[in-house]
Formats: sequence, structure tokens, C-alpha cells
Amino acid sequence: MRPLDRLGSIKLKLGVVIVVAVIATVAVIELGDRAGWPPVPVAAGAVIVALVVVQVLAHGMTSPLREMARAATKLAAGEGHEPVTATSRDEVGDLGRAFNAMAEELAATDRLRRELVANAAHELRTPIAALRAVAENLVDGVEDADPATLADVLAQTERLQVLVEQLLDLSRLEAGVVTLERREIDLHATAERAATTVATADGGPPVRVTIPAGSLLAEVDEGRIQQVLVNLLTNARRHAPPGSDVEISGHRLLGGGVELAVVDEGPGIDPRELERVFARFHRTDAEPGTGRGGTGLGLSISREIIERHGGQLRVDPTHRPGCRIVLTLPPAPPTDQHQEPSRVR
Repeated sequence: MRPLDRLGSIKLKLGVVIVVAVIATVAVIELGDRAGWPPVPVAAGAVIVALVVVQVLAHGMTSPLREMARAATKLAAGEGHEPVTATSRDEVGDLGRAFNAMAEELAATDRLRRELVANAAHELRTPIAALRAVAENLVDGVEDADPATLADVLAQTERLQVLVEQLLDLSRLEAGVVTLERREIDLHATAERAATTVATADGGPPVRVTIPAGSLLAEVDEGRIQQVLVNLLTNARRHAPPGSDVEISGHRLLGGGVELAVVDEGPGIDPRELERVFARFHRTDAEPGTGRGGTGLGLSISREIIERHGGQLRVDPTHRPGCRIVLTLPPAPPTDQHQEPSRVR
């Protein structure tokens, strides 16, 4: 029972409670005087009536606070969240709604944490199981330590190393402890180095850099931007059809920022997947744990890095056929000779 929920201020509610209690007290005293009752019983009755009125009216004001206390205790004990009733329009109602939003955010974060742990364990199991199988075959003499077997061991080890490094990268980025060593770089040279890195990995489609040398400068962390480009190029080459190539282009934006684009001629991304492709462990090329395709962390890490630079990473929904992923970087921040390298917070 919350008769004062419609009032929009707790001060107004307290004023109403006081006024109603005073009116009730005066009414009891007046009734006692007219009936000729003794003063002491009349005074006692007036106090009792006033207390009952205050209890009834104040119950609805304080019950959300009691609910929040119980819900906070359950959250601290890890028992989940039960939404508190927040129907009043005053400050207590605002607090209840903020509490519900906070509890829902905590629950969502906990779900993401559990999913990350489960997915990481699932992904780690594949290369570990493969390594164990090969090791057991070698120990039992089922297989010889020939170059092909050792190459398989090396491939699984490298896959395991990449996954662990990406998990550590993601953890550091989300914790805000990654230091960005910003300096002015030539994005053409960075793109060329990224293209060379992915070209030596396998015999996939070639990478064409169309950014003129010296034409596009940006003040960024060169190592991190190259890491992003390597991730994007690796994904693009994985989906590009034979006989095609992958292109990195770029230009200066009107506001002073920079836009880079990685384009391939593959099947493209379903419009319903445009945001999901940046989710952790989301892959469109293979089922998790099969060992095919990527780890599903590259795009997630890339977006974190670009957002730490103050930019954006997105899929161009209008590009057809193929896929075009756009990377935008803001203008360089004001220079300060005494400023140390920025630490992500």
C-alpha cells in the first residue's frame, strides 16, 4: 500500500504525513472534548491515532529502501537480482530505478564473464586435445616424429599461443591498463608492414595498399594500429575468393581525422551480423572449437583498440558485393611537450 506514490518529492510527502497526523490528532482531541472524555485517555488516543496514520502513510515511503537492502544483500551473496518496486515519483523511486538498472548491468556483466570463460575453455580445449593426441601417439610409437607430425604439433602450439595472447590483450584493454605510445606515423608504411606480415603467413590473396606514401599521417600507437590492420587483413584474406585481392585504402576526413578501409571481394556479411561480428568468439566461417578459421577475438580486440584511440570500427552496410570494414581515427590531440604517453583508463 503506497498512497503517496503520485507525489513527486519526498519533502512534500513528509509534509503531507505531518499535516495528516496533526489533523488526526486535532480531530481525536476535538471528538473527546465534545464527548466529555477525560483528557488523559483522549491524549493517549490522539497519540495512537497519529502513530497509526504516520505508519500507514510512511510505509510506502520506506518499503522501497527495505527492498533495496534485501536485494543488495542477495547480490552480495551471489543469489541473483530481484527487481525492487520503484513506482513512486520521488527521489526514493529514482533511487530504486537506478538500483534496478545497476543490478541488471551487473547481471549482464556476470553473464558475459561466464560466457567468456566458457568460450575460452572451449577454444583452448581443441589445440590442447590435438597436442595431447599427437604426444600420446609419439610416446606409444603409433607415429614417428617425422616432419609432418612435428609440423602439426607446431601448428597447434601456435594456435594455442595466439589464443592466449589475444585473451590477455582483451583482458588488458578492458581493464584499461594498456599504454598507448602515440606518435606521428605514415599510415602507408604501417599498412605496407601489415600487408607484408599477413602475406608471409600463407599463400592467400595478395594485399594491395592504395594509400600514397607520405600522404596520410596520424598520431597513434603504431604497434596497435598495425595489430588492427593485421587482424582485418587476415579476416579479409580468409574470405576473399581465389584470384581476387584485398585492398587497404585511406583518406583524410573533413574534420581532420583519418579513415582507412579494408575491402575484400568475398561473400560479405549478412546485415543481421553487422554488429555481432565484433562480439567475442563470434565467427561466421566455422563453428567454435573446430580449429578452422580464426579464434573469434580479432575483431573484438581491434574495436577495443580503435575505441581507445577515440575512433570507430564498423562494417560498411552499403558495400556490395564483398565486405568493407571502415576504421576512423580522430584528429591528433593537442600536443604537450611535458605530457607523458597516455595510459588508457
